[in-house]
Amino acid sequence: MYENEVQAKPELNCITASLVTYGNSPQEIGDVLQSVRGSKSVRQVVVIDNSSHESLRSCVESYGAEYFRMDRNVGFGAGHNLAIKKHCRPAKYHLVVNPDISCDPDVLDSLYRFMEEHPDVGLVMPRILYPDGSEQRLCKQLPSPLDLFVRRFLGNSLFKAQRARYELRHLDMDKPREVPCLSGCFMLLRSSALREIGGFDERYFMYMEDFDLCRRIAAKYKTVYYPKVSVTHGYAKGSYRNSKLLAYHLRSSFRYFGKWGWILDPERKKLNRKTGLLLSEQQDEMILY
Repeated sequence: MYENEVQAKPELNCITASLVTYGNSPQEIGDVLQSVRGSKSVRQVVVIDNSSHESLRSCVESYGAEYFRMDRNVGFGAGHNLAIKKHCRPAKYHLVVNPDISCDPDVLDSLYRFMEEHPDVGLVMPRILYPDGSEQRLCKQLPSPLDLFVRRFLGNSLFKAQRARYELRHLDMDKPREVPCLSGCFMLLRSSALREIGGFDERYFMYMEDFDLCRRIAAKYKTVYYPKVSVTHGYAKGSYRNSKLLAYHLRSSFRYFGKWGWILDPERKKLNRKTGLLLSEQQDEMILY
């Protein structure tokens, strides 16, 4: 179903993009802006800087992007909401992108064509690679509390089957596939879907806001992993090394499960079934090509 893309050239000015930064280097920001601004389909890029100084302004503006520094760190989701609602001129699609991303500009043009061909898709994420070219496992089922605990604290030594199921390791991920939980490091969103669900939930300061956004979109649209194109993601895993970031991660996890349910979460089960987790026959049906 998803094999044949629209072959027409991308329309100009059909994508806006936002980055939220905090303490990032000009080189990092330059790499991602070069990637995004190089796409024919991008109308506007807005950078929301949560840092305490304006050291990125000249770099951002040299790439033709718009720079806004906050007077305090408002967090990831609130920063993107601010860009989308106040500073981005309306466009058909919006890209949420991390500062540690780099890619070929044609990636966005390809994702644009994919979205044009499939109006039932509200969000698409490409294949995500580490800088060394290996693949990051950022396609997941919606998590239970045990899923997050195992992945964060038990590493690869225990509960391997639990972790493998959570990371969808038993499914063929070389073809486009509907996935209920995708990473916020690089999300191309249908703007109408984003408006319908109300953007990011700003109660998450950092972490889990992408899980929350993705499941709200997945309840109304398809959320798709599209491995035919890829981007490179630095993926610092800061909460694995920094106790302050770990505290943010834990706090957001408590908020997430407090909102959606710790044990009883029927919607989680419903959306996870869309990945074909239960029967091998379903797994084949969920490969979209």
